[in-house]
Amino acid sequence: MNEHTSPAVHPRDTEGMPKRKLMKRVALIDGIAVLFILGLAAAWFAVDALLLIFACILFAVLLYKLSALLAQRTGMKRQIALALVVLLLFAVIGLGGWAMAPQISEQSTKLAEAVPKSLEKLQEFVKEHPLLQRVASELPAPEDAVKQMSSIMPNAGLFFTGIFGAIGNVAIIMVVGIYFAASPHLYTGGFIKLIPQPKRPRARQVMQKMGDNLSSWLLGTSVSMLIVGVVTSVGLSLLGVPLALILGIIAGLLDFVPYVGPIMAGVPAVLIAFSISPDMALYVVLLFAGIQLVQGYVLQPMIESRAVDLPPALIIAMQLVFGTLFGFAGVALATPMTAALKVLVQMLYVEDALGDKIEEDDKS
Repeated sequence: MNEHTSPAVHPRDTEGMPKRKLMKRVALIDGIAVLFILGLAAAWFAVDALLLIFACILFAVLLYKLSALLAQRTGMKRQIALALVVLLLFAVIGLGGWAMAPQISEQSTKLAEAVPKSLEKLQEFVKEHPLLQRVASELPAPEDAVKQMSSIMPNAGLFFTGIFGAIGNVAIIMVVGIYFAASPHLYTGGFIKLIPQPKRPRARQVMQKMGDNLSSWLLGTSVSMLIVGVVTSVGLSLLGVPLALILGIIAGLLDFVPYVGPIMAGVPAVLIAFSISPDMALYVVLLFAGIQLVQGYVLQPMIESRAVDLPPALIIAMQLVFGTLFGFAGVALATPMTAALKVLVQMLYVEDALGDKIEEDDKS
């Protein structure tokens, strides 16, 4: 036998090699599919924790933006600026709570008592008009309205439930958000290390873009919430509507939720005004409509000019989807989650996968 002659290969071996490779590929694909399904299942069962983590990230983004602006204006280190922002935030919350806590507590109790009485008066008014009797049958019972109002805010569907759960959620968001804002590169760098090296620069660009858009949106939304809360309280006071302070606070907080929030905030105000007179209820409706017109045509365009421009139909659709899946917390966080998803779709799919260049004017 010649030394240079290659050994003979049995025909069965040549047939078996492709089959073994195919079986390995099938097993690998099946394993990836199983891991993907298990990951989705784990995410579904841990959705409350994931929503809470996203809320922590939003708060951290806001703190980082505020501290970066303060550091840029004053020339101090960002860590020192962050400490000043946190101290100022706690001071405002502490002093505001100490000054207004008795009045807020008293008005909250009166609000829970006034809403069912207003509903009863509204039902009686509607029953007096035959054309509106169908509407009366659709109105909830007063005791059901009280239960819904008392449960909707504490039970936000994040991690804990109830009054103490709401306080726990706020504490977790603030503490974890401060840690995230103090060392953002530590956490973003750890996440980027999970991505293949050739894709890491693009991943940094995407995360930077999402952070910039969310921080600008949060800053503008915070200013909008403050303006809406103050104007609502002052406007209701001038109209002579009782419980103007607590109604203004509710309006300011719910302004975080576009379109749905103002409607939810306006319902108790209109009901209480209707207990005084139908004309007063009409004035309150006009007040809320005027505030939302200014918010929609002045404040909202200013926010969108510095952040992701989200079409109203898209926001409402995502609120329906996230609300159905995750409850009130999904509705509350639908807008920032949609803003983040839009950046991912634009940069990773439209620009990278499809190769289309998105101009600034085309992002609306």
